[in-house]
Amino acid sequence: MNFVATGIGAGLVSALLTAVIVKATPLAAVLYLLAPIPVLIVSLGWDQRSGLIAALVGGLAIALILSPLSGLGFALITALPAWWLSYLALLGRPGPDGTMEWYPVGRLLAWIAATAALTIIAAGVISTGGDFSAFDQNARAVSEAFVNTQFTTSGPDALDAETREELVSIFARLTPFLSAQGFATVLALYLWAAARIVQASKRLPRPWPSVPELVMPRSAGLILVGALVVASFEGFMGALGMALSGAFLMAFALQGLAAIHDRTRGKSGRSFILSALYVLIFITQGILMVALALFGIADTVFGLRRRFGTHPNPPPTLST
Repeated sequence: MNFVATGIGAGLVSALLTAVIVKATPLAAVLYLLAPIPVLIVSLGWDQRSGLIAALVGGLAIALILSPLSGLGFALITALPAWWLSYLALLGRPGPDGTMEWYPVGRLLAWIAATAALTIIAAGVISTGGDFSAFDQNARAVSEAFVNTQFTTSGPDALDAETREELVSIFARLTPFLSAQGFATVLALYLWAAARIVQASKRLPRPWPSVPELVMPRSAGLILVGALVVASFEGFMGALGMALSGAFLMAFALQGLAAIHDRTRGKSGRSFILSALYVLIFITQGILMVALALFGIADTVFGLRRRFGTHPNPPPTLST
């Protein structure tokens, strides 16, 4: 029954990290963002059932501490996505030569993007009770706050009312897109960090793959195209299209970044190239990620690294 105890402990820790958000302090916000990590660690290092118990226990604790709706939100938005990605990471099957074939990290990245998008929309539906007008109003409030911080409201450089309203409308429309981008990045970082922690404790069942070698399947490109089409719809369907577009573009950008890490291995100027790349990403406030996303898409669609000899064989694939 060891998995029960670890699941209960992880669920309570994760619930505590979530509940501190009521303090409304910067430290509370940081702790809140770390809430999925205990679920990831026990799911990867102890037992998949531990992750499910953590989701259940954490949800019940949040329901008692805050509200039943908050408990449901914790389970669906924080715990279950972490458990699902851990479950996929540990999928495996015996290969023809008797060795274990583990779920490819490229497909795992695609699932991270899909999970991030679905979670963002689920959070919106739960928080608004399925009322899209309330969802849109919340997005406009976030957009207006962002525009106010970026542009002055008075003085010679202030935007006129019409331009300001247009910007607010644009960013409100893009809120699911931008939110899913950020959440996909966070989930990818959390899964990597949790796997490394579990690996250091020698409890990780699979050998963690070389992240720079990840390549998403071509179906990820088709999902991105479909999401861009759906994004033109109204209501929650359009919001889902926006979220999927943002999450998969970020996933392709991460693949492009991984490809550069891969292609520069063994090069004399590797440290300088990578340092300059990250500085440019920071200076351009992520705009360079667009170019990385295009590189990642080309890498998936045309198999750039396989064509140029980095990967002579395509990575193994598994269905879910």
